[in-house]
Amino acid sequence: MTDWRVLVPEPMDETGVEAMAEFAEVVGMDAHPGDAARREDIGRFDAVVVRTFEVDRSLLERADRLKVIAKHGAGLDNVDVEAATEHGIVVCNTPDVNAPSVAEHAITLALAVRKRLRVADADVREGTWDRAKYVSPEMAGDTLGLFGCGSIGARVAELAGAFGMDVVTFDPYLTPKMTPPDVRLVDSSADLFERADVVSVHAPLTDETEGAIGSEELAAFGGGILVNTARGGIVDEDALAAALGDGTLAGAGLDVFEEEPPDTDDPIFGAENVIVTPHVAGATVEAMERMARGVAENVRTVYEGHLPGTTVNADGLDGWE
Repeated sequence: MTDWRVLVPEPMDETGVEAMAEFAEVVGMDAHPGDAARREDIGRFDAVVVRTFEVDRSLLERADRLKVIAKHGAGLDNVDVEAATEHGIVVCNTPDVNAPSVAEHAITLALAVRKRLRVADADVREGTWDRAKYVSPEMAGDTLGLFGCGSIGARVAELAGAFGMDVVTFDPYLTPKMTPPDVRLVDSSADLFERADVVSVHAPLTDETEGAIGSEELAAFGGGILVNTARGGIVDEDALAAALGDGTLAGAGLDVFEEEPPDTDDPIFGAENVIVTPHVAGATVEAMERMARGVAENVRTVYEGHLPGTTVNADGLDGWE
């Protein structure tokens, strides 16, 4: 048996654990009482699989054996990629595999807000039967705005098209030729919010996107529905709470928050036109299995001396194939 050890500090589908156990000792979340103990013990591991577990510079300073940080998912905002590169550690992820799941969730949130399902459900449970209260416009003919249009945004566009929606996107990294069919590229986020009836966020959290959706964008978006299944920090939550409170927005569907879990007294929760979920857009049975298998394959590839195809810091690493 190899002397490789893999730390898996968060839940993962057993298919991935079993695949890694073929070539390494896999240490699961039950081996430590909490993240502090895991961080203290990081020096024993050659690989770590992360979902939300934070891999920062201070952790990497103690990770003498670490060779690969394998993200169970796409977003790497909880990993200090620069510090990992300085230490010669491979950073890789599993992009695209949860795109169908997140896209379904985004459309579900938009529909739930538009149809006022939260209020209708609560009323019926409390004995109120007022059918006229929930009359809502259809999605057909509306414009969906995509703030970012990678693999997930493209899937959302497909689903929206099936509802008869027009789709526009703001994504500075796309050219017209790269833009999905039946999606129009706009020049600015201001243009996106002015045109759209629903905006769905599908961008990574970076220095460029942090706080990119604020009071100015939301004011231009008057009467619209904001859906965020990407990262909470992209949306200025104070501005969002104000826009919901004064009626600027028709509502919001949120799967992500700047701080997770959010405080129970968050002012956003006071708005009846908001539906929230606990960062589970990508957590379908199928996606969890796909991500687990992808993570295991990435770790195995590094174990065998090669770089995974999804390595994000390949340009900064030497001595790898």
